[in-house]
Amino acid sequence: MHCQSVRARPNIQRAEAHRALQATDEHYIGRRGLYEERIWRCPGAIDERPREQDILISRWLDRRSFRRCEEAVSPSERYVIGVALKATRLKFMRGPHTVYDGIMPAGTLHVTGPSQLLTVEFFVPCDFIHFHVSSDYLRERQDAAGIEPTNPTSRLNDLIIRDPLAELLGRSLVEDNNTRDECYVESVGQTLVMHIARMELSPPATNALPKWRLKRVRDYVEAHSDKALTLADLAAVAGLSRMYFAGQFRAATGLRPHDYLLHQRIERAKSILANTDMELAEVALTVGFQAQSHFSTVFKRLTGESPARWRFATRSERQLPAAPVAREEPGRPQSATCSPSWSGV
Repeated sequence: MHCQSVRARPNIQRAEAHRALQATDEHYIGRRGLYEERIWRCPGAIDERPREQDILISRWLDRRSFRRCEEAVSPSERYVIGVALKATRLKFMRGPHTVYDGIMPAGTLHVTGPSQLLTVEFFVPCDFIHFHVSSDYLRERQDAAGIEPTNPTSRLNDLIIRDPLAELLGRSLVEDNNTRDECYVESVGQTLVMHIARMELSPPATNALPKWRLKRVRDYVEAHSDKALTLADLAAVAGLSRMYFAGQFRAATGLRPHDYLLHQRIERAKSILANTDMELAEVALTVGFQAQSHFSTVFKRLTGESPARWRFATRSERQLPAAPVAREEPGRPQSATCSPSWSGV
């Protein structure tokens, strides 16, 4: 299967030039407000903004439902803080290292250090807010928070956590028409940066579930998500006791086993809702819920919409024109179609 993408070759010089070429006024929402990303993690006009501007904020909203890939290199003097506004399924890599592979819940926060080559495969629609933060400003905020100066920012690279405050701040930018309010957008960015600066990051108390055990569990859940699976069932598949399995699974995925199972069921339900006319009660039973009411409650909690509303919106979006593709510029490499290898964790 081909992975469709319009992207640059993976080198820093190419990425810096690519960002500059994207500097047009139409690529952001309101002056100094929330920038619109036409290319993943590349807010319009980022290289034309004043260097003293400490925080730039952008949004990547992608409604496409097919598998596609994107690449970016984080700026040499900025950290990039991503906040997922809706649950999505992706594989996220930094260079050759897999950072995240699976369903990413809404409210997940991810930090990328400067000059990092990133590759992502999206499998479903997604919505992210990206905070592009000056390295000097982040260090200043950590100093103000009393963080010990033992290279503290290095611990943030590849940080992935569920963070309700980050989700709340991100949503506040896209709701209530706040995207054009320069002062509000700036204050939201400053609040999030200080929140991260004050985090006390310590090594995980529990080892993460080994990749081969995690893959075994994921495969089992995918094949039996319509069944009434228990913690004991999943622990047995992993070959561990329930206590050890629950801790290691959460360390590996950021989710409790039960929450992971719910996310998997909802993702399967989305596929059914988008591609069939199956009644909601039947959908609920097919993906493993015992009652339509419980299914509807969980679906709305994880997606923000009822199953019926989500189905209607998804089918309506299919009638919209395809997303704009970046135009070729002189000296720019041709748009590429890539077929990266993929294997489950």
